[in-house]
Amino acid sequence: MSTRIFVTGMGIITSIGMNTDEHFDSLMGLRTGFSKIELLPTVHRDILPAFEIKITDSELCRLAGVPEGEGYSRTALLGIISVKEALQSAQISDVKEARTGLISSTTVGGMREFEANYKELIDPSVEGDFMQFAHVVDTGEHAERIADYFGIRDYVNTVSTACSSASNAIILGAELIKHGKLDRMICGGSDVLSRFTLNGFNSLMILDKGHNRPFDANRSGVNLGEGAAFVVLESEEMLQKYPRKIWAELTGYSNSNDAYHQTASSPDGDGALLSMQRALDMAGMKTSDIDYINCHGTATENNDLSEALAIQNLFGEHIPLFASTKPYTGHTLAAAGGVEAIFSLLSIDHDVAFPNLNFEEQMPEITITPLKSLTKNITITNILSNSFGFGGSNTSLLFSKTKQTV
Repeated sequence: MSTRIFVTGMGIITSIGMNTDEHFDSLMGLRTGFSKIELLPTVHRDILPAFEIKITDSELCRLAGVPEGEGYSRTALLGIISVKEALQSAQISDVKEARTGLISSTTVGGMREFEANYKELIDPSVEGDFMQFAHVVDTGEHAERIADYFGIRDYVNTVSTACSSASNAIILGAELIKHGKLDRMICGGSDVLSRFTLNGFNSLMILDKGHNRPFDANRSGVNLGEGAAFVVLESEEMLQKYPRKIWAELTGYSNSNDAYHQTASSPDGDGALLSMQRALDMAGMKTSDIDYINCHGTATENNDLSEALAIQNLFGEHIPLFASTKPYTGHTLAAAGGVEAIFSLLSIDHDVAFPNLNFEEQMPEITITPLKSLTKNITITNILSNSFGFGGSNTSLLFSKTKQTV
């Protein structure tokens, strides 16, 4: 008999909230984190908006409970804050009571700190704090910092597969539990705004100077965001030992790679379709079983058309409600799969479907339309959460409401 995987805890911090409750309130109130950049030093501050967490690094150190001056990157700090909430949510006070692992994902790691102090590396006569942050160049350093903070020793890993990273971290965590390697996994991701990513996306000419509009005929690109989000995964056996609330069951998942282009999805959506179909197959479900899709929906011309075609071709006459929540938080890059997994869990827990903000005009290439208004008091049993990244990495997670109590 295959091992069942349950979500027992979650923690999140983005531009629309410091914790899960604040995020639910923002989602229900249709409040977004769209704003002018204030904290990141960039020449694009007055040109390119973003979804920035308006909390200084010093304040994040205080919230995380770590002293300043010890080289914690902003990425690690956001991760610590969200993992702390996830463990509290799962009522876990001692990570050593079971074989516990951490998988975090990121794209930039400590790049923001490297940018701020690199002149000292070039010219030793320049005063600065570079040596405090020299180690953060290693992308995996943030995960090690988080693990050290909580005393996690059994397994620590970093996943970096662009925008699908956190979803792939969740898949890897589930597989480690299923194969008996670990009992409990904390999986997600953390990413921050940096000049590297802002300039990089700007060079690709896919940043919107206005508020992003996923699946709209007049969409013109991404708004970047920052945040961290983690879930706690546990097996049925663990829950029999340590009973607690179950947020949902992870009934299916899949990763495919269409290998079409370094930064673009296959235009026909083949990779996205394959990812969703395999997640359904794993769960033993039909297309008609899906109630809602939390789409990747970045608001770029290529991504939205590719994903919409995949949904249309896969679901045919049984199109579920679907929407992108990126107008709320922006695109949080490697953390996006974790952020949107938590939004999916909130949908299941409260039987609500969050709308696709800013949608006005139908895309002419398709016949399907995203959800345009907040929809409450409906039955949400099964949700697909999609994360489709650069390099053709397509990941779909399938979360299901469970009546099981243990």
